[in-house]
Amino acid sequence: MNMQETRRAARQRRRRRGLMVGTTTGLVVTGLLVCLVMTMRPDGEEDAGRAPATAVANSQETRTPTSSGRTSSPPSPSAVSASPSASATTPKASATPSAAPSAASPRKAPATSSLAGRIRPKVTYRGVATVYKAGVGDGACSYGPSADMMIAAMNTTDYETSKACGAYVRVRAANGASVTVRITNECPLPCAPGQLDLSEQAFAELAPTSTGRLAITWSLLSPDAPGTISIRYKNGSSPYWCGIQAIGHRNPLARLEVRTSGGWRQLARTDYNYFLSPDGSGCGGAIRITDIFGERLTVDGIALRPEAVQPTRVQFARH
Repeated sequence: MNMQETRRAARQRRRRRGLMVGTTTGLVVTGLLVCLVMTMRPDGEEDAGRAPATAVANSQETRTPTSSGRTSSPPSPSAVSASPSASATTPKASATPSAAPSAASPRKAPATSSLAGRIRPKVTYRGVATVYKAGVGDGACSYGPSADMMIAAMNTTDYETSKACGAYVRVRAANGASVTVRITNECPLPCAPGQLDLSEQAFAELAPTSTGRLAITWSLLSPDAPGTISIRYKNGSSPYWCGIQAIGHRNPLARLEVRTSGGWRQLARTDYNYFLSPDGSGCGGAIRITDIFGERLTVDGIALRPEAVQPTRVQFARH
C-alpha cells in the first residue's frame, strides 16, 4: 500500500469513529430528555381526563375548585334562573337575603301556612261578575235547595275540585256596592279565573241584572254567625261504601277524616263535594273535619243514615 492509500484509509476510520460518537451522544441526550419529562410529569395525568366524568356520573352535585384550594357549591337554580313570569303572584325568595329591605323592593309578606288551595285568606282577587238563573239554589256542591239565594258559582279553576264549596265571599263593584255570597255551584268554562257567576238576587245587589257583566274584586270572608255544622251521608252509603259531606261550615274545608281501627284516615274529595270511603272504612264512626286555618273538629254520634242532614254542636272559629 502506498502512502496516499494509507492516508485515505486513516481518514475513513476517523469519520466512522466520529459518526459512532455522535450517534451515541444523541442516544444519551434523548434518554436524558425522556427521563426529565417523566420526572416532571404530574402523578395521575393519565386518568385526569376521566375524573370529571366519573364525578358527574356518581354524584348529584359537582363542585368547582376555588383559588384557595377549597371547594365551593355551584349556585342554586333560583340564583341563576330568571323568574318564570312577571305576573306570578307567589312571592319569590331572594338568592342572598339582605340585612334590611330596600325602598326600591319592599319585603313581601311570607306565604300563608294555611291549608287553603287557590283561594286564600286576606287576598283580594280581581275578576268579573256575571249573572245566572239559580233556580232553588242547588248546584255542583250538592247542598240541595238554598234558603238564602245570596249564592254564587265559582269558576272551574278556583272551584278546584270543590275546595271552594261552602266558602263565603265578599264581592265589591267599582260603584261601591257590595254583597256577601256563599259558593254552592261551579261555573264551567269559558268562566275565567277570578270570575263569579252570581244568582240574579245577588247580582242585583251590585247592579241591574240587565248589566249582565260587571268588573269586581272579591275576597274570602269568615262570617259572624252562620250557625253550626251539619253532616250528611250520601244516598247509597252503607258500612261497605259511603260518601260524607259537611254543610254550613264557616270556613272552607281542607280535609275530612274518619276514625278506623288503624287510626284517622283522610278521605278523598270529589268534584261534587262528598268525601268518599270506597271500602266502607270508618263509615258510621267518628268524623274529624279541618278548615283551611288548621282548626280540627271531631264529631261523634252521627248515624249512617243516607240523605239525612244531621246537625252537630260545633263550628269553626271566626278569622
